[in-house]
Amino acid sequence: MRMTSDLILKYFPDITPAQQEQFARLQELYTFWNNQINVISRKDIDLLYERHILHSLGIAKVMSFLPGETVLDVGTGGGFPGIPLAILFPKTQFHLVDSIGKKIKVVNEVAAALSLTNVKATHQRAEEIKQRFDFVVSRAVTQLKDFYPWVKGKFNKESKNTLPNGILYLKGGDLKQEIAESGLAVQQFYLSQYFAEEFFETKQVIYVKG
Repeated sequence: MRMTSDLILKYFPDITPAQQEQFARLQELYTFWNNQINVISRKDIDLLYERHILHSLGIAKVMSFLPGETVLDVGTGGGFPGIPLAILFPKTQFHLVDSIGKKIKVVNEVAAALSLTNVKATHQRAEEIKQRFDFVVSRAVTQLKDFYPWVKGKFNKESKNTLPNGILYLKGGDLKQEIAESGLAVQQFYLSQYFAEEFFETKQVIYVKG
């Protein structure tokens, strides 16, 4: 467990001992809950730190969330990218939503086990959320053209961060056609410039202004 959580320390050397401990516990927690409720593919549970936790933290290489900012994680599944980001940014408030209730149960159990007081998780569709947020994060839940209407209009007017309030979307592969079909103005951040592992070669963070 320690060796795998060292992958996080490699790329985020400034995390506190308490954060290191929280990251280290994720393997045990997700292995346990994945045996009850399958939220991560069986082959990926052994690669949890690379393919789920570090991948989620790719967003943190593009954007450092500020204390008091609010972030909505749409289609969070078992808590990605929201849980790793909530560990990294303990003074930012995260609202994780998924349309599948049993996945939200896992999120709540993991957040409680780690004493993450900045995480709220609800069994909802994004369209049902009435609040506004500074940022929306997500990990490849659908095509951009379908995703954007779910969250359009859910952003706070005033921006305080280095990028204006908007979407930070984890995607992989050749996205030219998908971006063109969405009609959106996007910025693409390639995770291969931050992480050396082969898994990240085609992985990107797509930013869309809210």
